[in-house]
Parts: sequence; structure tokens; C-alpha cells
Amino acid sequence: MMSDLYRKNAAIIVCNPQGKVLSCQRVENYDFNWQFPQGGIEANETPLEAAYRELKEETGLTQVKLIAQYPQPLRYKFSDEIIEKFKKLGRNNIGQEQYWFLFLFSRNDDEIDFKTNPQEIEFKAFEWIDITEAPARVVDFKREVYQKVCAYFKPFVSQQKKQSS
Repeated sequence: MMSDLYRKNAAIIVCNPQGKVLSCQRVENYDFNWQFPQGGIEANETPLEAAYRELKEETGLTQVKLIAQYPQPLRYKFSDEIIEKFKKLGRNNIGQEQYWFLFLFSRNDDEIDFKTNPQEIEFKAFEWIDITEAPARVVDFKREVYQKVCAYFKPFVSQQKKQSS
């Protein structure tokens, strides 16, 4: 079945009241290694439940408010290198099917903690950036999806800035 080849995934854009979004730098040292938090959806979870869980596991953030959801899942294919790595691990995924969410975080940056899940630390740094910058910072095979979601969520992020000023 073709849909089984795409791993179900929840992806999260976190914005702040200043109209910036949280960009996280992956621990691996390669070019374009900034991305939004994301992770697999478990069998017993809804995409939204997975988004809250993954956000907590990857960033420590729990005090967030759901602002918007992208209207349908989006897919991207992994690079050949990643597909080969997964085959060696016994996984047959060729890409991800992502359900995208936008959350508002209006508390202190010191709540961001990449070590909440010490066995699986994914990020080493973060920056608050303009949402239009995110697609240029991500690995190329994710770029088209990032362009779509960033364009879709930009008005919602801008609205947060207007409401806080």
C-alpha cells in the first residue's frame, strides 16, 4: 500500500507574540539543518495529540495554544541517503506525510529545553525568525512543503503580532 511508504508525522510551527517562529537547529552538522519540531504519529494518537507530545519531547514546551491547522496532510520524499539508512534499520518509508499545526507560545524562552528526552536529543540551538526565512534554512527535500505551510500560516503569525502590539 502506497500510503504505508509515507510515515505519518505531526509537524509544529511555534510562533511568539512578536510574530516570529521557532526555528531549531538539528544536532547533526550538515548544511540547512534548521527545521520545525516534528515527529511520528503513534498508532493510538490523533495528529494533534502527536503534535503536543512531539513538541514536549523535542523542545520541552507544553504551555502553548493551538492557533491553526493546515487543511490537509502534505508529503515529501526522503533523500536516497536517508532511504538507504532506513532500509538498514528495517524501515520501508520513502518519505513523510505531515499534519501541520501552528501554536502560540507566549512565555519565557528559558522553558525551551532540548534535553527533556535525553535518549533522543534532536536539537542543539534555536532562533526566533521571520516565517518567510524558514524554507531557505531547511534541507532541500523538505523545502517545498515548508514553502506551502509557511505561506499558509504567515497571516496567522502576523495576526499574533498585531494582537500583542
